[in-house]
Amino acid sequence: MTLHSKPALETALSHRSIRKFTGEPIAPEMLDAVLQAGQAASTSSFLQTTHIVRVTDPEKRKQLRAVGANQHYIETSAEFLVFCIDLAKHKKIAPDAQTDWTEMTLMGAIDAGIMAQNVLLTAESLGLGGVYIGSLRDNIRETNAILDLPEQVMPLFGMALGHPAQDPIMRPRLPQECVVSENGYRPLDDDKLDAYNEIVKTYYKERSNLDLDWSQQVKNALCHPIRPDILPLLNEKGLAKR
Repeated sequence: MTLHSKPALETALSHRSIRKFTGEPIAPEMLDAVLQAGQAASTSSFLQTTHIVRVTDPEKRKQLRAVGANQHYIETSAEFLVFCIDLAKHKKIAPDAQTDWTEMTLMGAIDAGIMAQNVLLTAESLGLGGVYIGSLRDNIRETNAILDLPEQVMPLFGMALGHPAQDPIMRPRLPQECVVSENGYRPLDDDKLDAYNEIVKTYYKERSNLDLDWSQQVKNALCHPIRPDILPLLNEKGLAKR
């Protein structure tokens, strides 16, 4: 099978989360290329502190769907991958390895994010679509149990991949000057925020007939306890203890 991929810049700038798939499987050669691209990603100190669980068992998919806010694409996408911090391999090599430092947990999470973005960008360049699934952390213990993950291995997020069956409009990002500054931090500008809120409000109205802007979305997401089970489970797995 000959693989044809779009240029990186074109692929990155045309990103949309895809939540509806055709049902067509992903060819093995294509999946292998996507996973190889993930492994080629940068990794701090060459420690390769990540692990991907490819979930092919229909029953496990069904269980993860129930954990993950009943998002149907967890169960119906061609491929479902779960990205994890993995320091178990390092403890096997070096039993005295001090993997309980918070820095090691940050390193694993950063590595996983970099790897996952390589995976998704490559998949999109090949004509596939995908979406990240952070809702697996809504009940992190159940996710952990379904995947039977050992100590030193922590599930972070999923990724549904497949052939797109939709062409959604792009979600507008903050103005670049709100996320990039020079030689120091620039606080959020109220006027730019107001203008951006209007853009996002129009987007949600057109996409879902919702009366919602970005400021309200931030408040909805952050003004309550946020997944309080995460730190206790990390600690039980021997991670982020100091």
